[in-house]
Amino acid sequence: MSEQVNLQEALVKKAAFGNDIDLEKFDDNNEQHVQSTAELSAAGKERLEHVGIDLERENRSASFIQVDNAPIEAEVKPQLPLELMNTGAAAKKYPELVKKYWWNAVKADTDKYTAKTALEQEQGYFIRVKAGQKIEAPLQACVFIGHEDHLQRVHNIVIVEEGAELNIISGCASDPGVEKGVHIGISEFYVEKNAKLTFTMIHSWGENIAVRPRSVTIIEEGGQFISNYVCMEKVKDVQMYPTTKLVGEGAVARLNSILVAPEGSHLDIGGKALLEVPGTRAEIVTRTISTGGEIINRGNLTGRAEGIRAHLECNGLMLSNKGYISAIPELDAFTGNAELSHEAAVGRIAPEEIEYLMARGMDEEEATATIVRGFLNVNIEGLPESLAKKINETLDTFTYNKGM
Repeated sequence: MSEQVNLQEALVKKAAFGNDIDLEKFDDNNEQHVQSTAELSAAGKERLEHVGIDLERENRSASFIQVDNAPIEAEVKPQLPLELMNTGAAAKKYPELVKKYWWNAVKADTDKYTAKTALEQEQGYFIRVKAGQKIEAPLQACVFIGHEDHLQRVHNIVIVEEGAELNIISGCASDPGVEKGVHIGISEFYVEKNAKLTFTMIHSWGENIAVRPRSVTIIEEGGQFISNYVCMEKVKDVQMYPTTKLVGEGAVARLNSILVAPEGSHLDIGGKALLEVPGTRAEIVTRTISTGGEIINRGNLTGRAEGIRAHLECNGLMLSNKGYISAIPELDAFTGNAELSHEAAVGRIAPEEIEYLMARGMDEEEATATIVRGFLNVNIEGLPESLAKKINETLDTFTYNKGM
């Protein structure tokens, strides 16, 4: 049976987690609706800035922007030892890399979303940093849904070669005028020996957008991967379970997530670290808040070698009588010398904490906002000051729900 036939069969294969989506109800044409970001609506440009995209590109090493299923920008500042282009163009330019990197971390027949993406024309970004090169300014990569009922397909390949370093800010959003749509984002990250990749993804989708990222990272000896994910606004349905494979001795992975689910949001978010050789380290830290929405917080650490160490935190805070948070931590050890630990807690703000701060001059809303702000205080490495400020301003908007 050919691979093509297998992928056709996988088009009806439901994902292991999350709600099923009928992809046939959405339009996935490749038409280029805009030529540049200048043609986006004022509200659309504001949404891009909100997720960390610098439209002036002053503080960015490179910029990639895809609107619907058409890339409209792939620019690298002069003299930088960095490659950035559309994935389809890269596959044609470097056929020798396709066998090594394309669909090797993420399997194309994983589910209907990966199969759909693999069977269609290649879209998304290809990023490569050559061995020993360290890119100081962040690279920004944006995928944007600009039209109603659109099915966006993205297949990203990121290669950080031996001893190289790169910081990526990925802003994913939809135009405020778009009510319904689907985003499928397949990402394959390769962090080679002694390389470092920091990847920060910020989501700001419409209230009726369904989002299905599928990503796997492979980290070789001495490599470091830092992943930050922020989603603090209403979105209909997100299901993602990124997997990190630590395959080289001394490899390190840190995955941080900040999730807020307003009423009407359903977030099924996970993270998995596979520690496959001695001396590897991993940490997964997730902070979740429900203000009426639904959150399923999955986490898995799997230790398959001696002398590995990893920690998992799944902590949630309920700020409403509506919605729910479900924390599902998992530890799997296949050796007697693996140190795996987890901390999981879901609850409300204790009244005595509010009273303590009110006794020191704060009103009830200020006291609660301070507690929530502290709860969500996860150290996000590699953020430019302007973006960190925007995230902090968003965190500061949370106030106490007196109806609790």
